[in-house]
Formats: sequence, structure tokens, C-alpha cells
Amino acid sequence: MNYVILGNSTAAVGCIEGIRSVDPQGTITVISDEPYAAYSRPLISYLLYGSTTEEKMRIRPDDFYEKMKVKTFLGKKAVRVDSGRKAVALDSGESIPFDRLLIATGSRPFVPPMQGLDKVGKKFSFLTLNDAKALESVLTSESRVLIVGAGLIGLKCAEGIRGRVGSITVVDLADRILPSILDEAGSEMVKKHIGQNGIKFLLGDSVAEFEENRAHLKSGGAVDFDVLVVAVGVRPNTELAAEAGCEVGRGVAIDEASATSVPGIYAAGDCCECRDITTGQRRVLAILPNAYLQGETAGVNMAGGEKSFANAVPMNAIGFFGLHVLTAGSYDGEEIVETKPGVYKKLIVKDHLLKGFILIGEIARAGIYTSLIREQTPLDTVDFELLKQKPQLMAFTAERRAVKLGGAK
Repeated sequence: MNYVILGNSTAAVGCIEGIRSVDPQGTITVISDEPYAAYSRPLISYLLYGSTTEEKMRIRPDDFYEKMKVKTFLGKKAVRVDSGRKAVALDSGESIPFDRLLIATGSRPFVPPMQGLDKVGKKFSFLTLNDAKALESVLTSESRVLIVGAGLIGLKCAEGIRGRVGSITVVDLADRILPSILDEAGSEMVKKHIGQNGIKFLLGDSVAEFEENRAHLKSGGAVDFDVLVVAVGVRPNTELAAEAGCEVGRGVAIDEASATSVPGIYAAGDCCECRDITTGQRRVLAILPNAYLQGETAGVNMAGGEKSFANAVPMNAIGFFGLHVLTAGSYDGEEIVETKPGVYKKLIVKDHLLKGFILIGEIARAGIYTSLIREQTPLDTVDFELLKQKPQLMAFTAERRAVKLGGAK
């Protein structure tokens, strides 16, 4: 059996391990346009911050590909998938045959049209290790950095470079930071904390036009800068899947087996869309745990085993200058809010189920809340009054505690 994997990040690692759990001998080929062994992309900001190294960013040990009997084509780009001939064409002219294919092509930075952007000399994205290295190469202690985008990528970039530059200004059209994962109160709390660490925000505003080193804002103001980072968002890489005949919406559509609409072709990770159990809607859930589980599920099924992943949940675990933030699920329902100095907690309940939460400052044992969402545990089967105070196993029955602590069935 010839297995081919397009992409070489978390979903690919999950797929390799899934395949090998069923088929120890089949040929596995990994194709990636990045020249590196699989690494954790969220750690690129910590690399610039100085709290990790390239070696520590690797998802698996150096001998992973050798032990898993994986052939790699790193630094080569897949340019076409022929689902009829079952072959992948590379930019080098090579053609790689497959019996089963995983599309784990991830996402790419979205750069909206901005007048004068072509005039900016030092402009960067912040999604890959190469992006981080390129940005690092131009930074000095006097650099004035302008970041367009106050989402996860832009703010992690700001944290990563803060100690290495003169100033950082973040501009975003939204009226608050992290609008996709935080409510107004939570956003204001995190913004205040980040601002205390020397980051300046210009919210509810956008760039009307760039000069070489000046951004003219729609509000009439202007920001002078030496280095520009565009971190507006990402778009799933779905082109190869679409060309192969797969159903594509915002991402590549997959079922609970990580299979696409084309037999023999699977998809996983940031390039695909799946069912969010907290809303019942299909959406792109670009987070590491989902990527690995989708990849592992695909691998098992590609090798002839049986596995499903049907409880995908949107989650984010992040920190900024020592302030920890954890969010999960959806925010449609009854809100239970608790605030105290340095702490913000919101639980969202609907139909007798925990549907989502926002935790800022105190996140200990938050996995208990996540498991309630993922397992869709009826709240009348636990001591929810106790859980509202803090996540704790004593809120579960003795039987459930045994399962969670010891793996009992």
C-alpha cells in the first residue's frame, strides 16, 4: 500500500502514527514545501522571545521518520493531485503514486488589498518558521514595528518581539482584540495587560494607504514604522483538494472518518472543515488537538482499520506576558460570569449542557470543563454548583471519578 501525505505538521504526524498502528510495512511518503522536520508552528513566537529553540520546537524526535519508515520530500511543493491516475505531481517534475492520500496542507496568511503595500520594503507574515527567521533578521533595538491585526497571530508576534525592538503598534478594524474568541470584558482585560507591557493599540481603525515607512489610517492619523507585519488572518489551502474533485467549502469537507468526498482521499488539520459539536455546524477548527486527532483517524482508516473522530470542539490555550487565557466551545446560551482581580471566568450553558467557557488568569484543571463539553455530559448528572466554583473531580459521581482518574470502564 502506498500512502502519501501532503503537509508535514501536526495532522501529518497523527496520520503517520495512525497508519503504523495498523500497517507496519506500507510505504509512507511525506511531501512538504517547508524544508524542516515537523515542528509546532505556535512556538515561532517563543523562538523569537528566546524561550525555545528550533530543536525543542520539533513535534517528534530526530529519528521519527526513520523509525516510522517514512520517505520525505521536504522543500518540494505538490502542484497537482490527479485522483483518476492516483498520483501527485511535484514542482520538481516528479510524480508520486498513491493508493491512499492525506491532504494536510494547512493554511496560508491572508493579505487583504491595501493601497501602497507594494511600496513597503520590510513586510512580513507570521505563520511559519521561515516567516519568523525572516522577521528576526531585520529587527533591531530601535525598530518601530507596525502589526496589522489584533488576533492570535498578531498578538503572539507582538509578545515574541517586544524585548527586541523599540516600539510596537497594533492596528485592527475591530473594536477589541481577539474578537473571535473573547467577549468584550475578557478582551478588555487582556488588552490592558498587554498594554502594560508596552504594546500600543489603535482599534476600530485600519490602514487607508501605505507610504514606504508610514501608514495613513482611515481615521486620519498616521503611524511611522520601520517593519510591517500583516497578521489579518489565514485561509485554508484547499486548491489541491478542489482540483482533485473533493467537496470544498471554507475548508475541505470531511466526515467522522476524516474522509473527503473522493474515495481514497482524506483530509485533516487547518485545511479542512468538520462538525463543531457545540453548534452542530460545519466549520474550520484550526487547533492542534483537532489536527492530530483528525490525522490519526485518517491514518487508521487509510490503513484499513476503523476509527472515528466526532467530537471536535473549538479551543484556544494561549498566554500573553504571563497572563493565561483558555477558551472553548460556543458562547450561545446562559452566561455564568465571575470576576475578581486578575481573574475572569464565563461559563455558557444551554440545553442542560456546558457549551463553552472563557477563563482568564486562573485555568487550573480547566480540562474538566473541556471534557464536559466534548463528552456532552448532562449537567444534572454532576454537581454543577460545585463545578461553577472551580473545576474539580469531586463534582462527579464515584464511578465517573474512577473512569477519569484510572481509565476504568
